[in-house]
Amino acid sequence: MPPIMKATTDNGLLLPVVDEDGAPFWEYAARGELRVQTCAACDEPRFPPRPCCPHCQSFDSDWARMSGRGRIWSYVFPHPPLLPAYAEQAPYNAIVVELADAPHIRLAGNLVAAPDAALNSVDPARLRIGAPVKAVFTELAEGVTVPRWMLERP
Repeated sequence: MPPIMKATTDNGLLLPVVDEDGAPFWEYAARGELRVQTCAACDEPRFPPRPCCPHCQSFDSDWARMSGRGRIWSYVFPHPPLLPAYAEQAPYNAIVVELADAPHIRLAGNLVAAPDAALNSVDPARLRIGAPVKAVFTELAEGVTVPRWMLERP
């Protein structure tokens, strides 16, 4: 079982909740790798991670490395941000990315100008549905690395 972590960073940003099924996702992210749980029996990728394949009901799984490329499937600008740390960065984006390697897998995150840039580092006018993006990784707190996204064509 993963260790219990605090809920926010020192500056108030939310940290992911790591459970037993999803722990490998976060371990790979800490290495700068985007991986998705894949059924070892039928080879179907699945996200969020879970013990049983929804396609063939196998309990055997692997973690397939993804290219880290995708496209913006959806986005929002939260109004109003509810937590103080996020209000300080408003307007910021929250995006959903459809992975190029597994189009039915979609990951939520933020579009940023650089891996460690602020959540509001990309001009809101630059966001477009379908825009190509690539995964980058940033350490939010000690031992907690998250994927973020950058435009492929800055």
